[in-house]
Amino acid sequence: MSLTVGQDAPDFDVVASDGTRVSLQELRGKKNVVLYFYPKDFTPTCTKETCGFRDMVGTLNGGDVLVVGVSTDDDETHRRFAAEYQLTFPLIADTKKTLAKAYGAIGGLRSLLGITQRVTFVIGKDGKIANVTAAESSADKHIAEVKATLTRLA
Repeated sequence: MSLTVGQDAPDFDVVASDGTRVSLQELRGKKNVVLYFYPKDFTPTCTKETCGFRDMVGTLNGGDVLVVGVSTDDDETHRRFAAEYQLTFPLIADTKKTLAKAYGAIGGLRSLLGITQRVTFVIGKDGKIANVTAAESSADKHIAEVKATLTRLA
């Protein structure tokens, strides 16, 4: 499944590694959501991307943005990653790849390796996809496109 700008984002209701519940339905009308899929905790590009989102999260749209990171790593690995890099947003352990499949973030070689592709979705308060960034090796591109999209949505 290939999701595009303007489509309704697939709904999700998950529990993050820190125990918080994240429901897209409950966020509608309240927050823009940056839902980013990444291959692995503690790898150079994934760490750069995650820390980039961490550093910008407080300044985006006056705080009406929730960043949510998703990988196939388990909850314990996510908790260690979040603690080491002082992350202020939830990480989802998508070990069964349910969310990744719903968003088309799994496939090709990465699927054979059991990890997600690097793809970021900005979901507007209306529940529609406002931007999709798919750049496997460029954390900077994901961060820049998210900033531009959220500025446009402001």
